Amino acid sequence: MLKKLKTIRMKLLVMLTHNVALPLLKIFRKTKRFPYTMEEIGGFDQGTLGKDLHDFLAKKQLRLLPHYTRHDLKHILLRYDTTEKGEACLQCFMFGNGRVSFPVLATVLYAFLTMPEYWEDMKLAYRQGREATPFHHWPWNQLLHAKTDNLRSIIFKQQSNGND
Repeated sequence: MLKKLKTIRMKLLVMLTHNVALPLLKIFRKTKRFPYTMEEIGGFDQGTLGKDLHDFLAKKQLRLLPHYTRHDLKHILLRYDTTEKGEACLQCFMFGNGRVSFPVLATVLYAFLTMPEYWEDMKLAYRQGREATPFHHWPWNQLLHAKTDNLRSIIFKQQSNGND
């Protein structure tokens, strides 16, 4: 029964995200279209955010969504999986990091109401977001050739090893 409930819950989250939130975001948030194809980012240097995006999408068998790449880049930088727990924690982290938007608030509220088994993980993600360097304003398309580990070091306020 619990497994069936989790399946329904995840399908609802995916449906709300892809069939409601994404179309609304395209209307209300005028994000720049992602300037690269999947093949182009596959040719980026190993260890860069662009190449890691390619590998992440390929491993997860996801397609490149031109108006949604920032979300996928956050999955990579924060190391949250694309599971319902990972999505909930990602949005809790972003909320803690100062990102207050309809998609973030809606996902956090949905997760809080329907995923009590992840409350501790969500609380931890929120706290980690509060302690991290705010990054939701970054110029994402300009960072695709940057080393992913260096970007993580900035977010988590660690010393970079100097290998840009």
